[in-house]
Amino acid sequence: MVKNLTWEAIQSMPLSVLSPAVLTTNGSNLIFTSGAIGADPATDKIPEDITSQAELAFQNLLKVLEVSGSSASKILKVLLFVGHPSYGPAVNKVYTKYFPGAPARSCIVVAFPNPSIKVEIECIAEYEPKSIKAKF
Repeated sequence: MVKNLTWEAIQSMPLSVLSPAVLTTNGSNLIFTSGAIGADPATDKIPEDITSQAELAFQNLLKVLEVSGSSASKILKVLLFVGHPSYGPAVNKVYTKYFPGAPARSCIVVAFPNPSIKVEIECIAEYEPKSIKAKF
């Protein structure tokens, strides 16, 4: 069984910044996030440079985890999407800042539907049911 984290559950963020997530309710206490992009939650604008986008994408992902009763330290697996192979070093530098424990990860080079997007991140993490802040 699962619970769906809805857009309304993350009220402080624009819809294009964060996607919903799914939380398992069968005792495994896992959250599967959708992709978070590097858009500014206050303006919904996407910065041009990869470092700023990576920073915002990781911050936006952590917001989803926070309202879902999780955190960066509970991440088991990360899936990164980057728009060009040359973005790797900049994304890796930001990645190590947010995830010093280096959870398992994969990185895929993709063509985003919106050419302004350079990075997207999703993850699987454990969560604490008592720590959920979102309303389902």
